[in-house]
Amino acid sequence: MNIEELKKKALNNEKFTRRDALDLLEVPFDDLIHHADDIRRHFCDNRFDVCTIINVKSGNCSEDCKFCAQSVYYDTDIERYPLFSSDKLKKQTLDVYGQGLKRISYVASGAKLNDDEFKRIVDVISQIKKEHPDIYLCVSLGFLDAWEIELLRQAGVDRIHSNLESSETYFASVCSTHTYRDKLDTLHLVDNSSMKICSGGIFGLGESWIDRIDLALTLRKLNVQSIPINILNPIAKTPYENNAILSNEEVCRIVALLRFINPTAFIRLAGGRMQLEDNGRLAFSSGANAAILGNMLTTTGPAYVDDLKMIKQLGYEVGYFL
Repeated sequence: MNIEELKKKALNNEKFTRRDALDLLEVPFDDLIHHADDIRRHFCDNRFDVCTIINVKSGNCSEDCKFCAQSVYYDTDIERYPLFSSDKLKKQTLDVYGQGLKRISYVASGAKLNDDEFKRIVDVISQIKKEHPDIYLCVSLGFLDAWEIELLRQAGVDRIHSNLESSETYFASVCSTHTYRDKLDTLHLVDNSSMKICSGGIFGLGESWIDRIDLALTLRKLNVQSIPINILNPIAKTPYENNAILSNEEVCRIVALLRFINPTAFIRLAGGRMQLEDNGRLAFSSGANAAILGNMLTTTGPAYVDDLKMIKQLGYEVGYFL
């Protein structure tokens, strides 16, 4: 298909095939990002969804994901600490809320919280939602069981995050301590509840364009409407420390690809955005229309006020749309 046919297919929200996606890779860069942004405007208008994260438990993770500074397998230079106390978790949440950020996600290292940690999270969320019902609280807590998801829903959680990272085929070379199926099991449980899914990937792991396409197709199948795009920040003493940093053009092509395949989604620039020379400006004109503001898990993010200024300069209405 040519670009006009592919665009028409996206505007009709028709499912893409791998062959369709491969055709996109042949489209000249300027044409590709222009049409991707048209698709974004068609479905999302000028809405731009923002969130921020709090790293509530850092380091000492039992998993061996090759990109991650928090794994116990790699002697990285990061701050390590156990799950925040209830008081600290509540204070940090309200500090962020006081800055005007109303969508906040708790991210905890490790494959799964223990029962005491999980209860602490649920109790704090329940308290905060009762006192400040306009806060949107999301969580990224590793693998979850159905009963845990239900308790989180009752506490007031709006969305559960679990990145698939890459294609199922490539993920096996990224991590050996859990499987792609483990991740999908949690996402399928969330999909069957009343909460929303946030799931995306990390790009620059050494994956192929086929892997990127297969990830995008999987997200489409799951009907994910919040898709974070992380750009690998090669961390010293991890297996990927010498990986090349992706160029701005390659990142924008990834954004455009995801937009064509997932036309109604909010495509969210997340970790690694500061590695782009324009801080993501071009990507926000290539189909992306969401971002994580502030610091990431173990790396510094752009200043909140600078991000908002740039986003508004691009003509977006900043808010919480999911």
